[in-house]
Amino acid sequence: MTLDQVNSLDPTAFVEAFGDIAEDTPWVAAGAALSRPYDSRAAMVDAFQAAVSNASRADQEALIRAHPDLAGRAMLAPASRDEQAGAGLDSLSADELARFTTLNRHYRAKFRFPFILAVKGASKHQILDTFAARIDGGREEEFLTALAQVMRIIRFRLEDRIDG
Repeated sequence: MTLDQVNSLDPTAFVEAFGDIAEDTPWVAAGAALSRPYDSRAAMVDAFQAAVSNASRADQEALIRAHPDLAGRAMLAPASRDEQAGAGLDSLSADELARFTTLNRHYRAKFRFPFILAVKGASKHQILDTFAARIDGGREEEFLTALAQVMRIIRFRLEDRIDG
């Protein structure tokens, strides 16, 4: 889609087109729509990220919780499925899957939200190393890191969808 096409969408069509960018959390797209017209793809990314940054803490936590576990077996949104497959998380050995499952369970128990990492361009080994390194952090630090990772995911997804 081109920026001209994006800028010409009415608010409802915009949310329909981009409500899935932030893990099927349409309020992010609705907030970003208020900053149109965009003069560049980077401006569109900034608008989406600003919608997240300016949201209440409760909305930010709900957005983080909307993300799936990495290598989980739940139904994934198409973008999440493709991103995880690109990182090799759809073809884990039994031992790797067990390690992801254990880390996911411990992380959720400790932080009360899923581990979030923008996996595009990462290998399953890099993801596991990052997971293991972050699980010992504090809750506020992890909340801010998860939010920063959500911002990266938004950027990657918009870059994939919008002509530069």
